[in-house]
Amino acid sequence: MKNERLFLSSSFDDKDEPTQKDLGGLLSKYLHSWPLFAICLIISLCIAYFYIKNTKPVYDIKAKLAIKDEKKSSDAKEALAEIDVVGQPKDIESELELIKSRPLIRQVVNDLQLQTSYKEKANYSSKDIYATTPVKFKLIQAQGENRDFSLTVFIKDAQSFSIKTDDTESPDYHFNTVLKNSIGAWMLTKTKSFDNYIGKTISVNVQNPEDVVTQYQNSILVSLNKDAPIVDMELEDEVPERGKEILEQLIKAYKVSSIQDKNKATQSTLKFIDDRLSSLTGELTNVEKDVEGFKSSIGLTDISSKSKFYLDNVQSNDSRLNDVNVQLNVIEGIERYANSGNNSGNVPATLGISDPGLISLVDQLSKLQLQRDRLLATTPEQNPIFEPLNRQIKATKAAVKETVSGIKASLLSVQHELQNNNSGFEASIKNIPGQERQYISIKRQQSIKENLYIYLLQKKEEVSLSYASTLTGIRTVEDPYYIAPKSKKQVPYVLAFLLGLGLPASFIYGRDLLKNKVLNRAEIEKITGVEVICELNQNKGKNQIVVLEKNAFAIAEQFRSLRTNLFLLFQNRQSGRVTLFTSSVAGEGKSFITSNMGAALAATNRKVIILELDMRRPKIADIFNLSAQNKGLSNYLNGEVELSEIVQPSGVHPQLSIIGAGAIPENPSELLDSIKLDVLINKLRDEYDDILIDTPPIHLVTDALILARICDVTLYVVKQGHTNKSELTFIKQMAKEDKLPNLYIIFNGIQRTKYGYGYNYDNSYYNNPKLKKQHA
Repeated sequence: MKNERLFLSSSFDDKDEPTQKDLGGLLSKYLHSWPLFAICLIISLCIAYFYIKNTKPVYDIKAKLAIKDEKKSSDAKEALAEIDVVGQPKDIESELELIKSRPLIRQVVNDLQLQTSYKEKANYSSKDIYATTPVKFKLIQAQGENRDFSLTVFIKDAQSFSIKTDDTESPDYHFNTVLKNSIGAWMLTKTKSFDNYIGKTISVNVQNPEDVVTQYQNSILVSLNKDAPIVDMELEDEVPERGKEILEQLIKAYKVSSIQDKNKATQSTLKFIDDRLSSLTGELTNVEKDVEGFKSSIGLTDISSKSKFYLDNVQSNDSRLNDVNVQLNVIEGIERYANSGNNSGNVPATLGISDPGLISLVDQLSKLQLQRDRLLATTPEQNPIFEPLNRQIKATKAAVKETVSGIKASLLSVQHELQNNNSGFEASIKNIPGQERQYISIKRQQSIKENLYIYLLQKKEEVSLSYASTLTGIRTVEDPYYIAPKSKKQVPYVLAFLLGLGLPASFIYGRDLLKNKVLNRAEIEKITGVEVICELNQNKGKNQIVVLEKNAFAIAEQFRSLRTNLFLLFQNRQSGRVTLFTSSVAGEGKSFITSNMGAALAATNRKVIILELDMRRPKIADIFNLSAQNKGLSNYLNGEVELSEIVQPSGVHPQLSIIGAGAIPENPSELLDSIKLDVLINKLRDEYDDILIDTPPIHLVTDALILARICDVTLYVVKQGHTNKSELTFIKQMAKEDKLPNLYIIFNGIQRTKYGYGYNYDNSYYNNPKLKKQHA
């Protein structure tokens, strides 16, 4: 028996390669549904074709700017940079955000009227005619809030047009004439391309300008080149001319904005210098008059050498004292600003201050104040965005106050020392005549005022030159340009091809998952633990008895293989063998297999009889074309007839006999449980070599379990694509409880092309023309 089991496994088992997939079978499974694949491919490719035909090319418009990053520049400045005494260093990262800021984008939208688009219908789509529009729409005064609206304009002739709606057309209007309707007051003006559109219809679409600003703020890409302070600007647009104009206008607006910011800071410094010069002019005039009056009153023409020596020393000391006083004056101004609680106003200049830390803090404070003023132009002061900026200004003021405190203390100390020096010099010349001492005092005041006046005039010229300068450290490296977009027609076709194959494949795969049917042998043996002794192809012919046909089909060979395995299962027992055929549900082919196995066994000259014990839905009589009116097993078990009266010849082979079901009884289970059936089987064992019993589905009725007592071997039929996988658990339970004797499984109805599992059987071996000629 062990050797026989090994033979069965080697003949029919494919466990040697359980993990390998039958790629050929899988391909056959999908090719079985080739019409579905063809339809999906045609539809997806047609969609791709119309998509390509109606998709407009998108141009990539680019430009480059060079912005001087003064944070990274060397200490050695150029001559023009030294003149710009109030210029603030540029933070290139902040400049990137400034380029895309809403005020600049809004200015570009308003300058180019980007909220208005012009389109012409072409086939099934519309074409943007920004560059060749025949008219320009001008909204003079809007009615109510800004809202989106559209006008369909029909250009009748060179002087007039009309507005079309869905089912009406307005009267004729004239170009360059102000019109009023629900939109507001507006007019249409002609362009140089007007003559090309006479007799045509265009669509004028107007959007909310703020929505257009947001759209372009998101679509314009501004990035920094990591290798150099170069700003890359990029925009995608269907109309390349419009994209170029947008970037050109944005660059222009950014440069103008940069110059305006620089001049705003310069104006603050100029105002401070002008105020100081105005004050010094009066003071200097008064001192000069004092000198003139004093000389006239005493007739002084020369000063002694001693007086000259004293004057030189005092002037030198006073010059230093003057510098200290100027610095103290500037320091006090900065201190007053830092102590003020108001964040508005101009930051004082740092003229004359040499401390780099204070200069840096004041510059930073000026930059923060300028940024705050810029935000105030577009944002209410109560906006939470000012909170971090106000905190930075407050922190910077605190740092300024701390630095000013130290510098002021140092300057006061120096001032005190210089004043003491002056007292010493004056004490040493007490013997000089009073007139000369008075003259020296007046002359000293004149010298102080003159030096300060000249210094402020010089700084005013430098600042004025910076104010007049248009140099901003911004340079256009590459003007906006575009190149023809690359063709991407192959991409939609590739995607359509993949979609045309993927959708039906996914559908078939999903359908198989949802059906939850048994598809291959491996899952049968894995779940049930019962051996599959035979696989039978689906019978596609009309003849139900295929095993005796003259043309040897593959299924006939499979039945012969099953016949051989049946001999091994009975251990070469020659007669009295009882085999029961059953299945889980109807339609799995047990009656078909029972009939063909009877014919296959009879073909070996064995005496075979088939018992049709499926009394509820008998089919054996129909397969063998026997009359359903003949007496059968139900009549015999009820004692109505004798055994000899119910045995019928099959009509397909003299060694094969049939006992039909007879009249359908009301109590089939009770009849099958009678002792008379056991007596019948024992009689048939003595007379026949093989007794084949066709029973009802075991999961529907208990008849097969009742008949298990009289059987030697049970062949359980499972059909591919028909038997539910849940039935395998039922079979496992039957085997585990040993309710059916010697249980084996027949895997029936295999369709390799439909389900992707099975063997490629064909008739080429039997239909060989040379062999037929030899037999002839």
